[in-house]
Amino acid sequence: MPFDLASLGFGILFAALFAGLPLATAATAVPAAVLSAPAGRHDLVRRGVVVVGLFTSFCGALIMGLGAWLARADTRYGALESLGFLLLSLLGAGLLMGGLGPLPSWLLELAARAAERLPLPFRLAARDLAHRRIPAVAAITLAMLASAAGIAVTVIATGETTQDRAAYQPQARPGALVVRPGFPLTEGFSAAEAGAVRAAIERELPGVPIVEVEEVHESDRYLHATAEAAELPDEVVYWPQAIGDERLLRYLTGDQSTPYDEGKAVVIVSGDVRADAVELSYEISADDENARTKTIPAAVARPATPHMAAIFVPSKIVRDLGYPLQPAELIVDPTLHRVTEQERERLDRRLDDDLARTYVERGFQASTRCLPIAAAALLLALASALAPGFGQAANGRQARVLRRTGSGSGAAFRWFCAGRAGLSALLGTVLGAAAGCLAGMLLLWPLTASSSWDDPPRVPFETPWAAVVSVVAGLPLLAAALGALLARERPPVPPSRH
Repeated sequence: MPFDLASLGFGILFAALFAGLPLATAATAVPAAVLSAPAGRHDLVRRGVVVVGLFTSFCGALIMGLGAWLARADTRYGALESLGFLLLSLLGAGLLMGGLGPLPSWLLELAARAAERLPLPFRLAARDLAHRRIPAVAAITLAMLASAAGIAVTVIATGETTQDRAAYQPQARPGALVVRPGFPLTEGFSAAEAGAVRAAIERELPGVPIVEVEEVHESDRYLHATAEAAELPDEVVYWPQAIGDERLLRYLTGDQSTPYDEGKAVVIVSGDVRADAVELSYEISADDENARTKTIPAAVARPATPHMAAIFVPSKIVRDLGYPLQPAELIVDPTLHRVTEQERERLDRRLDDDLARTYVERGFQASTRCLPIAAAALLLALASALAPGFGQAANGRQARVLRRTGSGSGAAFRWFCAGRAGLSALLGTVLGAAAGCLAGMLLLWPLTASSSWDDPPRVPFETPWAAVVSVVAGLPLLAAALGALLARERPPVPPSRH
């Protein structure tokens, strides 16, 4: 129980720091927007609040920049370092958003002046928002926060996808089905487990040949194959050697006519390489401290894909050295049968999770887990932009003026509602896009800082400018269309009788 309470407390603290604190800081934008709104219809916005807000946003941007600068190196960071950079950047993002709260009120004031030369429905729409400053700026600020969150998530997701694509290492040939032990740290299959897996594959894929990759059963015994004339790339699936029979050799080369000799190794590399021999360093037993060497004849072949480069060693040679072998992977060669996702799922249902796990190499697949978050944020921004009027005019006088302008029809009133919703969305989306792009670009650095043993190289991040422009242009247009569609005139209030 004490352990559970400690874990719960740590989880709460972690969520409060990395989610609650930035969100609470960003949420101050709404009260700041309300505070900046003038008390009367003809009063000016409180400039001091706007200046303080801009200074706060500037400080937030500097803090995010510091976090990005600290996490810029192509090296491995400690877990605490990475979390510290991320917390610093998230706090800066909260300050950036919180400081922008007073801007909508000031922009509404400017919009009301600039709209004087526009047609009457749009002029009245700008005046309506400016006159109802407090509810209008609150709604626009919420639209700004939501659109900034959606765009920041989109920018971060695109940048992380770029980084993940560059760091991606295939685990097999494209289209190959690979079956590995159920627990990642398990060293191969036992004979009984391999038989059960093989039988399941044969039932699901009858007549399809199965490739077997073997490994040394005694993991503490040293075995290393080298070829002086050939150097394997760093990103290979099997290193330093691949042990198996002719099926494995032909899987690695992608050529079913590759010659096989159980007494000869094959150096599988790209380029013009000559290798007549392979040297095996091995131990007689696990207690043997002196490694011995044996030179075996070798041939050269080209890999099916660059990451399948390897030194292939026939199983018989390794067994003759006194090494017991066991199956490490069972593979369906895509040259002979390309496994579909439906076949993999059916095979996966046949196999116990503790026994084996299946995998089909499809190449890099971009994650879509952030799409619902971005979509929900943009929908919230749209709803916030529509909130100031709820499809109704501010007062009956405006409706009468619009009816006279439109010769009694409701078209002018619909243009009024469309302009009001479109202007609210435009102000919120433009501010949100600027803040969201900046926050996303700077948060990418601490979010992609490596804390694992691998040091993937940083690559230039891609920014989804097309998506940002689409949101900035499309959201106000959609809000305007919905504003016109949902337009409802407030019924007149009958005069009171005394």
